[in-house]
Amino acid sequence: MKNVTEFKVTVSQQVLDDLKNRLQNTRWPGESEGSGWNFGTSESYLKDLVRYWGKDYDWRKQEAALNQYPQYIADVKGVKIHFQYIKGKGKNAKPLILTHGWPDSYYRFHKIIPLLTEGEQSFDLVIPSIPGFGFSDKVAISSEAVADLWKVLMTENLGYEKFYAAGGDIGMSVTKALASKYTDVVAGVHFTDIGYPMGQEDPSTMTEAEKQFAQFVQQWWYAEGAYAMVHATKPQSLAYGLNDSPAALAGWMLSFVNAGATPDIIESAFGSKDELLTNIMIYWVTQTIGTSMRMYKVDAMAQWSGQPPLKKSNVPAGIALFPREAQFPKEWAERFVNVVSFKKMKEGGHFAAIEAPKVFADELRSFFYSIK
Repeated sequence: MKNVTEFKVTVSQQVLDDLKNRLQNTRWPGESEGSGWNFGTSESYLKDLVRYWGKDYDWRKQEAALNQYPQYIADVKGVKIHFQYIKGKGKNAKPLILTHGWPDSYYRFHKIIPLLTEGEQSFDLVIPSIPGFGFSDKVAISSEAVADLWKVLMTENLGYEKFYAAGGDIGMSVTKALASKYTDVVAGVHFTDIGYPMGQEDPSTMTEAEKQFAQFVQQWWYAEGAYAMVHATKPQSLAYGLNDSPAALAGWMLSFVNAGATPDIIESAFGSKDELLTNIMIYWVTQTIGTSMRMYKVDAMAQWSGQPPLKKSNVPAGIALFPREAQFPKEWAERFVNVVSFKKMKEGGHFAAIEAPKVFADELRSFFYSIK
């Protein structure tokens, strides 16, 4: 490995004591009787979570769990990138880089690490924190620029001649850019979503299924898209409150985790209260909520700058469409990537690696070992 140093998560007791004080001193705004999740994050749910966070949640236990896998910091073109690196046990393990999104983190993939590194059909897993997220440098750059860093990380820092890539949410955008720009080194890509119609498409070129998908996305955007609109326009205004109040941070992030779900799904989406809070804690202890949201603004500026869109990739691409994800048709995916596998899954949602880890891991193994 080149320009790489070992890393362990270590949070000072002062940070944890300060967190507990802030949780105890939360000023609650109140909510309409019986409003539930209809106006945003339920206050009754959030109060219960904050109470658990302050009294029962054990960060030191979770910190030890985070440190059970090898972690490193790589200097990639002057940007410090935090990543987990776990070698597969098979003789010909395939190098695979997994990219998270928002409001999750590299922790998104913690359940599938043992599933993908065991057996003959295994992977050398590289699981980085996007710049501006978690333990990487606190700088917001575009998805395409992240893809440029990932290519260098995999080929120069880690020395792979070819590699595979998978991602969802923001990780989808990064992986799609990798496939488009670096066909000489990217051997295959996998997605759980592929982007959404944003009004730039010519309706005359769209199939009926694509038009229905676009209509669904427009309706969803009005009902659930507030977070993305704020991030893409005024992220700094929101960052002051979220970086100062852990309850506010949790409330904002939970509002999206709950989108499209019933309230009883919110914890199962992350497995448990502890897993839900560990993901939130990664943002809190690193103070990266501001830079993570700022990435939306940077991506929006790039999208509307007039520069030509990335060309369609010819790299073999697999799609796994989970039932609690926006149901796009195959032809929509084929606009952007070379779809050689399109599967509708039976369980799971936007956070499939956590919600249905075995199903997701089996799908990745099946796809990447089916292509050369």
